[in-house]
Amino acid sequence: MQMRKLGKSNLEVSAIGLGCMGMSFSYGPAMDKQEAISLIRSAVERGVTFFDTAEVYGPFTNEELVGEALAPFRGQVVIATKFGFDLDPKLDPRGMKGLPGLNSRPEHIKEVAEGSLKRLKVDAIDLFYQHRVDPDVPIEGVAGAVKDLIREGKVKHFGLSEAGAQTIRRAQAVLPVAAVQSEYSLWWRRPEAEVLPTLEELGIGFVPYSPLGKGFLTGKIDESTAFDSSDFRNTIPRFTPEARKANQALVDLLGQIAERKGATPAQIALAWLLAQKPWIVPIPGTTKLHRLDENLGAAAVELTADDLREIESAASRITVQGARYPEHLEQMTGR
Repeated sequence: MQMRKLGKSNLEVSAIGLGCMGMSFSYGPAMDKQEAISLIRSAVERGVTFFDTAEVYGPFTNEELVGEALAPFRGQVVIATKFGFDLDPKLDPRGMKGLPGLNSRPEHIKEVAEGSLKRLKVDAIDLFYQHRVDPDVPIEGVAGAVKDLIREGKVKHFGLSEAGAQTIRRAQAVLPVAAVQSEYSLWWRRPEAEVLPTLEELGIGFVPYSPLGKGFLTGKIDESTAFDSSDFRNTIPRFTPEARKANQALVDLLGQIAERKGATPAQIALAWLLAQKPWIVPIPGTTKLHRLDENLGAAAVELTADDLREIESAASRITVQGARYPEHLEQMTGR
């Protein structure tokens, strides 16, 4: 597996990471714990060194899973987790619809760090993201709290998730930001307008989540696909049957390129991301070993300048239908 550095942070990770959320939360019933542990350890065996979780996934159970699975590999892997929600341990995990309120008050960040350290079974959190920008807490206070945790040796690197350019700059003025995590793929390209140029200027890495469009860009979902009742895609405007039918054109485009390259649509979607910048590290999630192998195979797919121009030209003629989140979740993105 090729390695990449997240900006100027000297945080070096595998070119493709593993998003672990779906093993516990959001995409239907949670995986069997032992099967999930086996999958995570299989990823390590295949060269993956970058694993993504958060306290809200479950809540709490995904961090515990990742901590247990990666316990034998301390020092060999990088674990990213996140703070920023007000969680009650008794919270009924209802998927994304049941997301609690935001809370990035400095004292709360420090409490979350203590809990995450225990669940992850680590002495220090490799990368600690603010999960969503909290409009009630100045980002300078958030960065200051993480700076304290770094000084105490409890956190190694600071990250932001779904933050806008202005927030990134203000945070960077207090504490170097190692990485920004936001949704980015061929069907959600908003980061290209302001966020990516800002990260390039400041030397910050970028970690695209949902790099396969929550599964849609794999070509395995069509307008007739039925999701489990607990799958949060049921709440997403972009996943209505009508939107899926309209958005099939993008999957068809990936399929055409894939056929020519001897690859799969998912591999082309990931290879396209890797080709955008050398400091971009996507974190596709999966619950299946053959999908893990497929995703990791994207690192070996070479897209030429001509391929990229062709994708760009064809994609520019496709208008993706439907919002990427329900309105209450879209409002949780930073400025």
